[in-house]
Parts: sequence; C-alpha cells; structure tokens
Amino acid sequence: QVQLVESGGGLVQDGGSLRLSCTASVRTFSSNAMGWFRQAPGKEREFVAAISSSGGMTYYAESVKGRFTISRGNAKNTVYLQMNSLKPEDTAVYYCAARPDPRWFSIRWSDSSWYDYWGQGTQVTVSS
Repeated sequence: QVQLVESGGGLVQDGGSLRLSCTASVRTFSSNAMGWFRQAPGKEREFVAAISSSGGMTYYAESVKGRFTISRGNAKNTVYLQMNSLKPEDTAVYYCAARPDPRWFSIRWSDSSWYDYWGQGTQVTVSS
C-alpha cells in the first residue's frame, strides 16, 4: 500500500511559479515510477509529467513542456513538480500517482490507468 500526500498548491498570478511536492509513505519509493496529472472543472483528468524510478527518464505533456520540471528525491520519498510561467489554463487540481512495478514505463507513462496509487490532489489556481 502506498499513501501519497500532495502539497504546495495555491493561488498565483499569470506568469508566476509554484512547486508542488508529493510525499509517499512507502519504504520502496525508489522503485516507483511517479506521475503528475491534473483535472480542471468540467474536464477529464490529463497527464502532466512523469519520471522513472531512477529519475533518468522524464516525460511531459506538450502543453507544459519547457515550463514545468518533474524531479524526485528518493532519500526523501518525494516527487516534485516545479511550475514556471504559469497560465490561467493551468488552473486545476493536481494529483500525483505512483506505480510500484515500473515495467513498461517507457510505454505507459501517460496512461492514468497504469498507475496504482493516487494522492488526494492539491488545487492550483492561476489568476489572469
């Protein structure tokens, strides 16, 4: 069982920055592939970014590429999402997700159904 707790969301102006954190309560965090997804009101959940268990591979949605950076600190059981140049369309609830068996990460990284565990989400609101 993996429990995930996100933090770092809030209200920020257009062009601002936020850093989200997601801490996992699991001893084997370093073997988990991790992802960030988001869901805006009235829309489906969408992929944002993913990172392999070692941190050596990262993937991004086209809409955030060049603005967001995913990273992980395995010693702290934490994955981060640094969000820069935020736009009003980035407004959403952001969720982190974990996959303890990281096989097929190179194929499934954007597939929300591939991840086994989810956090409760943290609200990010970008005002224009």
